[in-house]
Amino acid sequence: MQISGAQMVIEALIAEGVDTVFGYPGGAIMNVYDAIYKQDKFRHILTRHEQAAVHAAEGYAKVSAKVGVAMITSGPGFTNAVTGLADAYMDSIPLVVISGQVPMSLIGTDAFQEIDAVGISRSCTKHNYLVTDAADLPRILKEAFYIARSGRPGPVHVDIPKDVTAQIAEYNYDIKLDLETYKPHTKGNPRQIKKAIQAIANSKRPVFYLGGGIINSNAADEVRELVHKTGIPAVETFMARGTLVHDDALLIGMLGMHGSYAANMAMSETDMVIALGARFDDRVTGKLSEFAKNATVIHVDIDPASISKLVNANFPIVGDIKNVVNDMLAQSSVIDAQNYEQWRETIINFNELHPLTYYEDSERLKPQWVIERVGELLGDDANISTDVGQHQMWTAQFYPFSRPRQFISSGGLGTMGFGFPAAIGVKAAAPEKTSINFTGDGSILMNCQELMTAVEKKLPVINIILNNNFLGMVRQWQTLFYDKRHSETDLSVQPNFVKLAEAFGGIGYRVTTKEEFDAALQDAIKKDVVAFIEVKVERFENVMPMVPSGGSLFNMMLLEKKESK
Repeated sequence: MQISGAQMVIEALIAEGVDTVFGYPGGAIMNVYDAIYKQDKFRHILTRHEQAAVHAAEGYAKVSAKVGVAMITSGPGFTNAVTGLADAYMDSIPLVVISGQVPMSLIGTDAFQEIDAVGISRSCTKHNYLVTDAADLPRILKEAFYIARSGRPGPVHVDIPKDVTAQIAEYNYDIKLDLETYKPHTKGNPRQIKKAIQAIANSKRPVFYLGGGIINSNAADEVRELVHKTGIPAVETFMARGTLVHDDALLIGMLGMHGSYAANMAMSETDMVIALGARFDDRVTGKLSEFAKNATVIHVDIDPASISKLVNANFPIVGDIKNVVNDMLAQSSVIDAQNYEQWRETIINFNELHPLTYYEDSERLKPQWVIERVGELLGDDANISTDVGQHQMWTAQFYPFSRPRQFISSGGLGTMGFGFPAAIGVKAAAPEKTSINFTGDGSILMNCQELMTAVEKKLPVINIILNNNFLGMVRQWQTLFYDKRHSETDLSVQPNFVKLAEAFGGIGYRVTTKEEFDAALQDAIKKDVVAFIEVKVERFENVMPMVPSGGSLFNMMLLEKKESK
C-alpha cells in the first residue's frame, strides 16, 4: 500500500508488537506525532525530557524483555537523548530510538535545530541509520528491531528527515532480512564445550562468574539448574543480580569493587573461572594482573569481541548463554559435586570471617537498614530501580533479589538521573508490581521533572530518597583518598522534597525513624500515586567492603569490627 513515511513508522511499530512508546515531540518529527494521534494500537507516554524518554524505554526493556522504543526530535531533542543511548549501549539494552531530522535539502547548512545525529550516535549505538528515502523505511525499521534484540542486544538509532516522513511510498513489512555482515553466532562449539566440561570436572576450586548476559538471554533458570547440579559456588556481577535467589546456599554474593569479602576472596583463590555472559569489567576485576591469576578461564559470550578482550580465555565459547548452558547441562554428569565440598567449606569460612554487614551506631537511620526493610516488606512483589551512587551499591548488596529482571540500574555508564524515569518505564511494563526507585539527594534532582509524567500517566513510582546531604559516593572517595577535602559535594542546601512532590500532584513524606518509614511506605503503596519518601540517613556512612581503584580484589578495605546490627 502507498502511505507516508510517518505512517510507515506507525505501521512498523504495530507490526513489531510495540505497545508503549516514550517520547517528546518537536518540529522535525511532527509528521510522525500526527500519525501517532490518529492510531490506537499503542500508547505514547510523554516524558518531560528527552533523556528521561530513553531511560524510561530502558527500564521498560529491562523488565519486559522487549525492545524499548523512544521518539525524539532533532537538534537539542537528540543531544538530550544521547546519554540514554550511551547508557543502553554500555548495558546491552535493546532499544530503537527514532529521531526527527531537518529536511534533506537543509542537511549540512546549519539549519535551525540541525545536528549530525548519526555522527554523534555512531560511537554509542549498535547500529544507526539516516533514512533518505521513504521507500527504505520498512526495511530499515525491520532491521533496526532485529539488530536491537538479536546477538548482544543494544540500541539502534534511526534518524528520519522531516521531508522523508512526508513522502508517499510503497509500504511492505513482509520482507526477508538478509544482513550479510551481521550473523550472530548463537550455538556454542560442541568440541569446545566438551573440553570445558572436562576441565571443570578436573578442577578443585571452580567458581561460576555470572554476568548480565544471563539476564539478556533469559537463561537464569538454566544457569540455576547448572549451578545446583554441579554444586559449584557462584558469584554475581552487579548486572546479574537476581540470577540466583538471594538465599541460595551456592550464591557467594556480588563481587568487585563493592563486592562481598567472600566473593572477592573466592575469585582470588579459584583455579577455574566459568564466566557466563560477563565482560570482565574493571569494577569487577580490579588489578587485571592479580585477577584470578591461578585460574583457568572458560568464557561464554555471544559477543566474540568480548572474549579475551581483557582476560585471556583458555576455553573461549561464542554463543547464546541459554543454548550453551543447555549443552553444558547435557554433559554435566561427569562433574561430581562432592569433589568441591572442601572448597564450599572454605567459602563459608570466608563469609563467617567478614560477613556483609553494617552497624546501627548513630541517631540517624542507616541506609542499609532502609533497603533491607523494603526487602522484608515487599521482597519479590517489587521491582527495584536505582540511581547511581552509594544507594545503588547498598541496594545491590542488601536487597534480597529473587528473580531476573527485578533489579534495574545503570551499570556501565553510571548515569545519575537514570533511576526515576527508568522506574516509570518499569511500572509501565509491569503495573502489577510495586515500582521502587532507591535514589539519593543528588541523583533525584537530575530528572525530578518526571514527577509530571508519573502523575499524568498514573504511574505510581515510589522514590525512596536516602538523604545524607552529600554527593555521597564522591564524598566517600574524598574522605578516603583526598584527606577529607569535600570539594563541592556538600548538598546541605536542598529543596523541600515533600513540597516538591506535592507541587506536581504527587505525595511526599519526610521520615527520621523506623516507625515513620514503615508508615510512609505502607501509605504510599495504599495511596497509589507517585511518591517521594525522604529518609534522613547517616551522613558519613561508607559503602564497604571497597577495593580501591586499580587495587587487587584480595586487598579490600573492610568495615571496622564492632558490635553488629
